Amino acid sequence: MRRFFLVFGVFIVLFSSLRAQAGHRQISVSVLDFGDTSLGKSAAEQFRIDFRTKGEFLVLDSELSRAAAKGIGYSGSLNMSLGEARDLGAAMASEFYLIGDAQTLRRSSSQSPIYYESYCSVFVVSARTGRLVFWDRPSFKNKNERAAVEDLTGYLAGHDTTQQCLRAIRRAEENESSERAIVVGISEPLIEEAPDDEKNAAEQGLRLPRPYRRLRPEYPESAARAEAEATVDVVVDVGSDGEVGQIQIDRWAGFGLDEATVATVRQMHFFPAMRNGVPIPMRVLLRYNFRKSSK
Repeated sequence: MRRFFLVFGVFIVLFSSLRAQAGHRQISVSVLDFGDTSLGKSAAEQFRIDFRTKGEFLVLDSELSRAAAKGIGYSGSLNMSLGEARDLGAAMASEFYLIGDAQTLRRSSSQSPIYYESYCSVFVVSARTGRLVFWDRPSFKNKNERAAVEDLTGYLAGHDTTQQCLRAIRRAEENESSERAIVVGISEPLIEEAPDDEKNAAEQGLRLPRPYRRLRPEYPESAARAEAEATVDVVVDVGSDGEVGQIQIDRWAGFGLDEATVATVRQMHFFPAMRNGVPIPMRVLLRYNFRKSSK
C-alpha cells in the first residue's frame, strides 16, 4: 500500500509538470542589477527570487545577462529608444527584462530637517518590441537611514511591485500576440516619413508639417518626485487635413513623461505637409526634452 501511494504521488507530480509544460510556455526574463549599490543589487535579486517562484517564467542567469549587457555598452540608462531597448533584449536573449535604479539618499529641505529616502525605480521592457510596458518607483522616507532601507526592502519583499510586473508582462505578451495576428495579411497604405531637415525636404519639393501652436508637455509630479531628466521621442502621423492620427513612443522615459507627451501631442493641430502645393499625409518625429525644475 505504501508503495502504491509513492508511485501514485510520483505520477501526479509528473502529470502536473507535463500539463504545465504543454499548456504554458515559459516566458524568459532577465533582471539586471538596479545600479552598483548594495541596495540596487539586493533589490534586483529580490525580483529574481520572486520571479523564480512563478512556474511560467524562466529567469535567466544574472551573470550572463550582466555580461551581455556590458558587451553591447549598456551602462544603466532608463531612457532608451525602441531600437536600443530591442538590442539590449536581444543581447541577453530574453523576451522581457527588468532594469532600474535603487539608492538611499540623504536629503534636507527648508520644511524638513535632514532625512533619508530609499527608493527603487523599476522598469519592465519588452525585448521583442522595445516598449516600456511598466514602471514603478516605491519610495520611503525616514529620519533614520537604516529604517528607510528596511521600509523599502520590506515593501519589495511583500511582492506588490513584483505582482504588478508579472501582470504587465502577461498583458504585454497577450497584446503583442494579438498585434502579430492582426498585422498578418493586412496591407495598409504607407505614410511617407519626413526627411531629416527642411533643406532635404525642399530638394524633394516638400514642405514639412508645421504646428499651428507649439505646446509644451507638463512636467508631471511623478517625474518631479524622481527628479527625472530625459528625452521622449514620438512618431506622429499627420493627415493631409493636418490632424493627428497614430502616435507611437519611439524613445521612452517612464515616470509619467511618456503619457504627458502623448496627451499634449493629441491636442495639436498642424498645417499639413505639402508636395508641389498638394497636401499629403506624413509621419514626423517630435522630440521633447524634460529637465527637473530649478526651484
